[in-house]
Amino acid sequence: MCVKIKLFCVLMLVLILCFSLQSGVAEVCAKTTELNYSIFFPATHGHTLLATEWAKEVEKRTNGAVKINMFPGATLTPADQTYDGVVKGIADIGMSCLSYTKGRFPLSEVIDLPLGYKSGIQATRLTNAFYQKFNPKEFSDVKILYLYGHGPGIFHTKKPVKVMEDLKGMKIRTTGTSAKVVSALGATPVAMPQNDAYDALQKGVVDGLVSPIETLKGWKYAEVIKSTTQNFDSAYTTGFFVAMNKKKWDALPKDVQKTIEKISEEWIDKTGTATDEMDKAGEEFTLQQGNQVIPLSKEENERWAKMVKPVLEEYVANMKEKGLPGGEALQFSIEWLSKNP
Repeated sequence: MCVKIKLFCVLMLVLILCFSLQSGVAEVCAKTTELNYSIFFPATHGHTLLATEWAKEVEKRTNGAVKINMFPGATLTPADQTYDGVVKGIADIGMSCLSYTKGRFPLSEVIDLPLGYKSGIQATRLTNAFYQKFNPKEFSDVKILYLYGHGPGIFHTKKPVKVMEDLKGMKIRTTGTSAKVVSALGATPVAMPQNDAYDALQKGVVDGLVSPIETLKGWKYAEVIKSTTQNFDSAYTTGFFVAMNKKKWDALPKDVQKTIEKISEEWIDKTGTATDEMDKAGEEFTLQQGNQVIPLSKEENERWAKMVKPVLEEYVANMKEKGLPGGEALQFSIEWLSKNP
């Protein structure tokens, strides 16, 4: 009789343990939040790989409380609709260029101006310093996780460009504020997202483009251009956002939010450094294709920088009309760059 009672007790204990374990698993599953991340870069691009690494780090450090599904190549939202897609909840998280939705981020256009950027880490740090300083209301409808800027935006063309006059008559692919840079230097801007630029170059719709040199490998543009011009003193960057739907963010537990913010802070310098590494790889790749890289002389560089100054002045005037502190934003950016070369 005692043996039967003992067996019964053991069986009950096993059942209780099984039930507890199942309940624990169910509880963990119930607390797991799945998020969709839209990014327009191709699946194999460095920025997609870096974003995927960020997503995996979030899942790891939240102990599986957050799982992120990646949608590269603009398969979830087009590049120029990603921000609105995040606002509307089509994508929970999105990465794209601020300039793809022109006019949506007026004060932040200061980042895209031809300020003479020297590296991606410099552009990325400035972009985040600007955001922390001014906290623009234009981002109030999302949760900004982090921002970044690419390396120096320079000219890549089918024909060599050694002096400014060589740009005359050329149609150059641009986006956002860089169109004004192209115009100021005497070429004709043609606005289009990165996804369309390869075909446009191949078919002769455009004669070149302005972008960081990493695109020559990351987007294979080295196959359809012949020359790169290092106009660093008039180089621009493009501000990128990594943003999250506000409702989805607010629904996360506070400890999970803090973890994601910590990871995102780490990804600022990680992204800036990676951008510079991609630029180096892009230059090596284009040289391997037999293309040339042309450094401008000091005098020519200064000449180009002088020609794009009206773009800066126009920005300040436009912001003044909108009642925004454009002059302060520009002065902050110029001073920051001078202190952080």
